Amino acid sequence: MADGHGPAAPSHLRPRRVLISREEIATRVAELGRAIAHDYQGRTPVLVAVLKGATVFLADLIRAIPVPVMVDYIGLSSYGAGTRSSGAVRVTADLSVSIEDRDVIIVEDIVDTGRTVDYLRRNLATREPRTIALCVLLDKVSRREVSIPVEYAGFAIPDQFVVGYGLDLAGHFRGLPHLAVLESTTPEGTTRAN
Repeated sequence: MADGHGPAAPSHLRPRRVLISREEIATRVAELGRAIAHDYQGRTPVLVAVLKGATVFLADLIRAIPVPVMVDYIGLSSYGAGTRSSGAVRVTADLSVSIEDRDVIIVEDIVDTGRTVDYLRRNLATREPRTIALCVLLDKVSRREVSIPVEYAGFAIPDQFVVGYGLDLAGHFRGLPHLAVLESTTPEGTTRAN
């Protein structure tokens, strides 16, 4: 434990290249907020944010939606401390409100294989909401293993591990105001993206 709060980030992994700037994120989040407001006029959707990565995105998104919304959280894990999804989804925290007969928008930081979101959609559907939609900041389309609808997508990104704006590696780098590619310095002194 490096600081008494959790494991240290591996010293050979660092966010070295900005992929999406703070300004680009702000512009796109505002556009997503307007699209959601347009689609949900006269309704009060429940935004279900996936902990912990979606919290920064959610905070900006709800301020960009000029219609009433409710917020709840669900905790899911499929990464652990690694840079690739394990494929096994684990619920770490559940909703605190009923979503029966409500319009639900899942707010997720990133979708890659689609397995976690597919699991979440199926889980929430058993609770009988009126509708379920997905709003995702980052979409790694090239990694998709499960076909899932993405109603609101921020950015399509290549298959690289990114951190910042709420996304982390073992709890590190969430506070970066932009999204950066996590890169590894090899023993030869060169840098490669993970």
